[in-house]
Amino acid sequence: MHRVAVIAVPPATTFDLAIPELVLGEVSVDGRPGYQVRVCTARPGPLAVSGSLEVAVPDGLETAADADTLIVTGTGAREDVDPRVLELLRRASAEGRRVASICTGAFVLAQAGLLDGRSATTYWAKSDEFRSRFPEVDLRPDVLYVDDGNVLTSAGLSAGIDLCLHLVRADYGAAAANTVARLVVAAPVRPGGQAQFIEAPLPPENGTSLAGTRAWALDRLHEPLTRAALAAHARTSVRTLTRRFHAETGLSPLQWLLHQRVNRAQELLETTDLPMDQVARLSGLATTDSLRRHLTGRTGLPPSTYRATFTRRDAQAPPPRRIQEGTPSATGVEPPRPVRRSSPGG
Repeated sequence: MHRVAVIAVPPATTFDLAIPELVLGEVSVDGRPGYQVRVCTARPGPLAVSGSLEVAVPDGLETAADADTLIVTGTGAREDVDPRVLELLRRASAEGRRVASICTGAFVLAQAGLLDGRSATTYWAKSDEFRSRFPEVDLRPDVLYVDDGNVLTSAGLSAGIDLCLHLVRADYGAAAANTVARLVVAAPVRPGGQAQFIEAPLPPENGTSLAGTRAWALDRLHEPLTRAALAAHARTSVRTLTRRFHAETGLSPLQWLLHQRVNRAQELLETTDLPMDQVARLSGLATTDSLRRHLTGRTGLPPSTYRATFTRRDAQAPPPRRIQEGTPSATGVEPPRPVRRSSPGG
């Protein structure tokens, strides 16, 4: 079982505190929990939080002493973080354990010196403050999360869900991450390079969105989908489709398609014994060369190694959606990816 310590730094953001256990707690491997999640803090007992809730955390930092992953959640603290927390984070990182932050928890990682010379992100509204205080960090304020080896950071609030789903995919594969996404009623795993929704987008025209077209496309990933085909289904022009697609997903239509096709290929590799050429066809990547190139670009692993690493046969992993074989077409467009320096899992 993978042990996760969630470190609460007062005044803590209650939403962020709940995310790791709610998401990671849904992972099951061979009928057993995939993660053990414990919340801890430097001063056990009543915890100062934002908002009107009252929260008590009974566990101290010793809970995190042997954790495989440490996650610092959002906090209103900008100065004088308990030195015991900083020392714990430094020691864990030096030992090669995975350290992550949600939202303004990045300020804590930066104070511990763990982000110096690294790429990182945080809640966009705090990016100017962060950049002025920590100029040695390569701040990426326009992405959902950044995976930089064994140190990961995410943007605000709901981006913490994306980060946790990314951890599940790195640890247990795409099928497990997609299953958890469905259980928590979240979007499938989104690429870290997807933009934060910094300003509220314009409401979809006529009260509609492209969700129906995206669902239609997911059932036809093996087909030669084009922007014109997507626009025809949405009953709009290609130009309008592209604009609305980016407003709703942060990606262009072809970038989104490629991300979903690689995701489908990962599921097929994990849950079936299909030959590589069939995996490539059914996922819409067309050829084994295209499958190898895009999967290696996403995960750092070639298809055969990925299958050997993440093969799933337990009850949680659902069978892949039944697809009628057709003539697939690769988009040939690389989607934004999390910034990383090593293969998944750090």
